[in-house]
Amino acid sequence: MAAITEPPTGAQFELRRGRQRLVVTEVGAGVRSWTVGDRELLASFSAGDDDAAFCGRVLVPWPNRVRDGRYRFEGAEHRLEVTEPERANALHGLVLESRWQGVRTSARRVSLAYDLQPATGYPFSLRLAVSYELASGGVVMTLQATNVGAERAPFGAGFHPYLTPGTTSVDDIVLEVPARTRVPVDDRLLPSGPAASVDGSELDLQRGRRLGDLRLDACFGDLDRSPAGVARVRLGNQGGPGQLTVWMDDRFRYVQVFTADAAIAVEPMTCAPDAFNTGDGLVVLEPGASFTGRCGLIAAGF
Repeated sequence: MAAITEPPTGAQFELRRGRQRLVVTEVGAGVRSWTVGDRELLASFSAGDDDAAFCGRVLVPWPNRVRDGRYRFEGAEHRLEVTEPERANALHGLVLESRWQGVRTSARRVSLAYDLQPATGYPFSLRLAVSYELASGGVVMTLQATNVGAERAPFGAGFHPYLTPGTTSVDDIVLEVPARTRVPVDDRLLPSGPAASVDGSELDLQRGRRLGDLRLDACFGDLDRSPAGVARVRLGNQGGPGQLTVWMDDRFRYVQVFTADAAIAVEPMTCAPDAFNTGDGLVVLEPGASFTGRCGLIAAGF
């Protein structure tokens, strides 16, 4: 009898509610597919694919980049593994390829847990938990991190969903980002100066517009929020109905937007790029302290 080979993404957790179906992977604690009816709304991939773009995965204990993989904290210098060698950065944290322990709590909810042990360049201990729940209009994602070590720990987090709002090209996506500023970056995509206003620039997406030939790999800040502290990035389709919304609570202070060929990554982030060095949005967890943040996806008209 042939051996059963587990896919690179590990166990698959399938959630259903009404017309919605969500698939969450054990490896990376990521969302692999989200459909409403017969419409796929993410840049989905096969369970057998080892996705190189980190679609849907959790970014902890930092999102985005750390310059040269080096930072100082509490007077000590730390050196992370450089995982983006073409730009000499440490990219997207330490749990992208980690195998999380998943527990389905209902047909519409799954929770995954992971204990991050001290590692090269990050000598801190975190207990991590992420949950995905299908609500009536979309997906609710909750992330919790607890410092279970004896020392203060620097921390940042993000999610990495790639969205496809019914278009075959990103040119036809109508994008609204309620941000007043952006983080200027250099050719290594690292901060090169203080926050800059987007008013009147090509990155002014506050009122929403068709992307056309605009391509993005930009971090936005100073997000307009509801009285409850919620910011919303909206994506529509110039050629048809339907709208996607990425919402984030006030623990997620920034959003990174990256355009791929036929999808767009909208990444809620607690901090700016290279926050381990700049301190821009950095969370410091005291021993025993926890962080909790929520964000999610809403689909309308599909």
